[in-house]
Amino acid sequence: MFKKGSSIVEAYRKAHPTSEKLFERALHIIAGGITHDIRHLRPFPIYVERAQGSRKWDVDGHELIDYWMGHGALFLGHQPPAVMKAVREQAGLGTHYGACHALEIRWAEMVQRLVPSAERVRFTSSGTEATLLALRLARAFTGKERILKFEGHFHGWHDYATAGVKPPYEMPVSSGIPEDVLRGIILCPPNDIVRVREVLEDHGNIAAVILEPAGGTSGCIPTDPIFLKGLREITASKGVVLIFDEVITGFRYSPGGAQEWYGVIPDLTTLAKILAGGLPGGAVAGKAEIMDLLAFREEADWNRHLKVGHAGTFNANPLSAAAGVATLNIIANGEAQKRANQLGEFLRKEMNEAIHRLGVDACVYGEASLFHIFLEPCKLRSDCDRIVCRLDHKSLQSIGDMNRYHLLRCALILNGVDIPAFHGWISAIHSEEDLEKTAKAFEKALQMLKESGVSGQ
Repeated sequence: MFKKGSSIVEAYRKAHPTSEKLFERALHIIAGGITHDIRHLRPFPIYVERAQGSRKWDVDGHELIDYWMGHGALFLGHQPPAVMKAVREQAGLGTHYGACHALEIRWAEMVQRLVPSAERVRFTSSGTEATLLALRLARAFTGKERILKFEGHFHGWHDYATAGVKPPYEMPVSSGIPEDVLRGIILCPPNDIVRVREVLEDHGNIAAVILEPAGGTSGCIPTDPIFLKGLREITASKGVVLIFDEVITGFRYSPGGAQEWYGVIPDLTTLAKILAGGLPGGAVAGKAEIMDLLAFREEADWNRHLKVGHAGTFNANPLSAAAGVATLNIIANGEAQKRANQLGEFLRKEMNEAIHRLGVDACVYGEASLFHIFLEPCKLRSDCDRIVCRLDHKSLQSIGDMNRYHLLRCALILNGVDIPAFHGWISAIHSEEDLEKTAKAFEKALQMLKESGVSGQ
């Protein structure tokens, strides 16, 4: 499978025999052997046995500094005491009442207090469900059907969200998507307010504009703050619903998310991950006049023909509500975000210095507590400022050799660190020692790639 980098693969296999055996079992019973596409790793993924704080331990006994952090959901790390206490207490009372409960009100009140756009809140079970509901609300509110989304922005895996995620943008990111669904989505280049204005003027049937406010694919494609302000102005003037997908950025950039960070308030906000403290949970929050389309009324005609329908067996599940309330209580004052953001700046700096020492054609960039690893050749490397990569969005998403990213992750794991292929999430409980060890592991991993003939110079 691997010609170049074979020494890394051999060392990885030797170090993880139990994980390899588990993956061989999984291939016979779980479709593709994995339960989330991003967990795909060649030659096989690691299997984790337990986790605590900033660390996790795989089934072969290796301790790893973790930057997956529950796909970004574990802002307080693995098993934060206050959150675990809340979940244990709630588990003793019941895991699913099939009824309303007081804790869901407390949870919603905290979201309303922290998120600037949250006049009303409605819980879902995931971020994908949240963006799906937000789009439905926008169409119902405006009486229009089409959605403008930006190339490279990710909004989950429902049919509407598959358009324009990766190059070539004219092809959905999945097979099995109806053409009628794709015709309902208009794609626009990110950060291009002129093009947005043209699209809104040329198409009178646009219900909403949706985007990741801090940039496409978890900030892989950075957003221009000036563009955000312009987008708010033009959508308001055209009567188009502006949706911020803050599944990643919500409560991470600041207690109020990216909208507080940038000072731009959308009409609707989608949330998940940190919202539920590491358990399954999502939400849509926003203007009361839009959100109240979900409410029942006395008129039967309204309830049957005009109300926006929404169900979900695990919406506001008591365990998720308990974890969410405990988490939001801890991070409401902003101190955790401030610390994590400082750690993000430090780690990006240290990783880029390692790149410079080795003369590798790569860079690490990002903002707040996110970082992105870019291994592709780049003539503009000197213009990067560890926040914004100056390449256009197509270049940032055009991966020449995916094997390099797989090999880098394997090499990092061999050196005691686990980072997703393209970007990592720093938690508020990572220590400076963690980050220093990570920077050293990153340098060793890059050196392994160079020696294996797979890293550019």
